[in-house]
Amino acid sequence: MPTFETLLYAVDGPVATITLNRPDRLNAFTGKMMYELIAAFDETDGDDAVRAVIVTGAGRGFCAGADLAAGGDTFNRDAQARTEAGRAELQVGDVYRDGGGMVSLRIYESLKPVIAVVNGAAVGVGVTMQLPMDIRMASTEARFGFVFNKRGINPEAASSWFLPRLVGPSQALEWIYTGRVFPAQEALEKGLVRSVHAPDELLPAAQALAREIAENTSPVSNALARQLIWRMAGAPHPMIAHRADSRAVQARGASKDAVEGVTSFLEKRPATWPNTVSGDLPDIWANWEAPDFR
Repeated sequence: MPTFETLLYAVDGPVATITLNRPDRLNAFTGKMMYELIAAFDETDGDDAVRAVIVTGAGRGFCAGADLAAGGDTFNRDAQARTEAGRAELQVGDVYRDGGGMVSLRIYESLKPVIAVVNGAAVGVGVTMQLPMDIRMASTEARFGFVFNKRGINPEAASSWFLPRLVGPSQALEWIYTGRVFPAQEALEKGLVRSVHAPDELLPAAQALAREIAENTSPVSNALARQLIWRMAGAPHPMIAHRADSRAVQARGASKDAVEGVTSFLEKRPATWPNTVSGDLPDIWANWEAPDFR
């Protein structure tokens, strides 16, 4: 089991839970947390026993955004690169890659379903890192804020791609233009979160949903479905989806999982999925290339 400085990582049966763990700073985001979140998702992808992932925060907050301990240089990449904790290794030409974006892109590539359990304040990168997660569930105590323009910067973590796809361009821009912090009920009404729960009921509800996913559906099929839904959000024509669907159906239709899925249904028993994400995930993306960073 991996150990981290800024996270807690636990596996209970088929569900892995990643907990942001800087409660004294409301789990504020740091470069160290960025690296550890990426490593945690490498761990969940590599463990076939894990079939769903929950991400939550320790203490009162989910994530209060970037740690502002550096003061006015908090977002100055040139200044950060001169420090021991700088990100010079992430430099591409004369541009330093955004750390929140590195996390969002890693979550986007996840092979396991991901549920955000928003237990408290989630602002800045604390909300944008949730956008590539599949399902967001919030406490009645949760608050959300796209506060970038109030800090003199801009939306990050690839949120300009994810957020309009979730709530539409107009709502995305209203939240960004105003920078206001809004309650969980508004997030629910506008489609940012799936459901709102009393604080003590939130994690159990998420765990029940994660187990429903893990115990009833094929892990390989879930990995393919996740790729199809997210990648097709940016496809220019449904023919691209048709080609990928067709490759997937051909590969999955001949798989042991497909035999088990049909047989277990006919025999009226729970399925036991023989295929694994690590060994049996078909490549359905012929001629598909995700763009390199430019």
